[in-house]
Amino acid sequence: MPFNGTAFRDSVYSYSLSLSLSLSLSLSLSLSLSLGPERHRRVQKLLSLSGMLLRVALVLCVLAGQARGDAKQPRSCSDVRQFYTEKGFVAAGVPQAAISGEHLRVCPQGYTCCTSQMEDDLSGLSKSEFEVQVKESGRTLQASLNSQYKSFDGYFRDLLNRSEASLQDSFQRGFGPLFSQNSRVFQDLYTDLRLYYRGSKINLEESLNDFWARLLERLLRFLNTQYSISEDYLECVSKQSETLRPFGETPREFKLKVTRTFVAARSFVQGLVVAGEVVRKVSQVPLSAECVRALMKLTYCPHCRGVASVKPCSSYCRNVMKGCLANQADLDTEWKNLAEAMLQVADRLNRPYSMNAAVLSLPKRIAEAILYMQDNLSTFNSKVFQACGTPTESPSPEEPVKRGQNLAEDVSSTSGAGPEKLLSDVSIKLRDMMKYWVQLPGKLCVDREAKTSEENKCWNGMAVDRYLPEVMGDGLASQINNPEVEIDITKPDMNIRQQIMQLKIMTNRLKNAINGNDVDFQDASDDISGSGSGMCSDDQCVRDPRVMTPSTNRPRNYPNPPENKKVVKGLGSRNIPCSALYLLSLATVLLRR
Repeated sequence: MPFNGTAFRDSVYSYSLSLSLSLSLSLSLSLSLSLGPERHRRVQKLLSLSGMLLRVALVLCVLAGQARGDAKQPRSCSDVRQFYTEKGFVAAGVPQAAISGEHLRVCPQGYTCCTSQMEDDLSGLSKSEFEVQVKESGRTLQASLNSQYKSFDGYFRDLLNRSEASLQDSFQRGFGPLFSQNSRVFQDLYTDLRLYYRGSKINLEESLNDFWARLLERLLRFLNTQYSISEDYLECVSKQSETLRPFGETPREFKLKVTRTFVAARSFVQGLVVAGEVVRKVSQVPLSAECVRALMKLTYCPHCRGVASVKPCSSYCRNVMKGCLANQADLDTEWKNLAEAMLQVADRLNRPYSMNAAVLSLPKRIAEAILYMQDNLSTFNSKVFQACGTPTESPSPEEPVKRGQNLAEDVSSTSGAGPEKLLSDVSIKLRDMMKYWVQLPGKLCVDREAKTSEENKCWNGMAVDRYLPEVMGDGLASQINNPEVEIDITKPDMNIRQQIMQLKIMTNRLKNAINGNDVDFQDASDDISGSGSGMCSDDQCVRDPRVMTPSTNRPRNYPNPPENKKVVKGLGSRNIPCSALYLLSLATVLLRR
């Protein structure tokens, strides 16, 4: 077992001091008593015993001097110097050997190889490295969300292109001049559908109603060439269209399927975009001063203490991370609500509400409506003439239009197989990200923390030992007793609170989309108070007392720190007990004479 000079030296000091006191008492007694024969013999015995003890003490003092000589060599700072320069700092200010640590503001104030400037430099470094870690983790999630967005968006746009191409081809062959002379009506329909899907402020229901109204006007003139139909007459017919039902039940069913599909699809991609934006903005929230202190103590104080190879205790690391990311963890509730709502919308987009069937069947459904009107033209005309009067005959009537053909592709119910894998992959990723915010502290500790088997010899913020405090819960309110990061739980970060509000609005939009209801962002939620632990209304935050929990491990701050360049040496005051022993031994010899 190696010789511990410091412990031996301290033991010698204790023994020396006790012997000094004992001998002082003996001399006081001998001088205060009259020296009769009996008492003189007692004093002689006492002095004889004291002399023996003094000889033992003198030997111990010599050994203590050797121990002190060994302790005078301070710890070298060469490892810290190399580490410090590798981090990009100038090595000129690094001490050659350990110095007294009263100047330290964050790290424990024992012997150290760090100056005040080094502590400041490493604090800034720990802050920037942590911010990079949080942003990198956020970028990974953003990349995943963006990948999902691109996959779904590309697939849905392709469906629209295929649907329009199918309509143009089948209508050109099946309806001939009826389509070619009125192709703008169909083009405008697909233009509106694309604009709506991309997020334009278009009322989808009104757009679909306008399509059927325009189609009715064009067909009424095209199929009744023997009459001269004026704009006023068309307006009268338009007002009677709901009663007359020129296209049968097709417009109602068409609107129901198209609305459900496009509202769901638009809300789904918007949900992916909003989620990515929330991650980006929250990952850039600045750190508090208390968080920066805690990160320094966690990350680089071990280097200053000469235990760079020792990793932080797992519970200690998690408490620091949970304290620094307390506001971010408050996103958890609304984040999970958003993911769950998106999963429900994804399920709606799949069978039996397959977006493939809804989008690709548009040409066939429109063709059915046109043929219904052609087949029932006589009945329709009689109802129109009865409601709006008989229009004047045309001076140059054209030949009657032949009945068209429905050549559009027949989209069966099995067409939902296409998007199944796409939506399944997206759903898996959505489930994986549901606990992102509460799992982030643990994720950031994976490469930092010590193993479970090292829980008794890990860095606990003060020394290499077990970490005793329990791990805090998730969210701002749970950090009220966090021993590592001092937090005012009555003052949530307003940037993050705004993002919580955005999540609530988007979730509300998605829930409405499940039933085919379109809700604008600004009308989606009247409650902007945010949610999650630690949230409070503005007036409550003002009235409530400021709740703060001071860190139990914080070093004292000194207004005027001592000079930190002085190398630690052996303390000369520790020689006083041995000096007293020499003087006392001399006095004993004189008394015995």
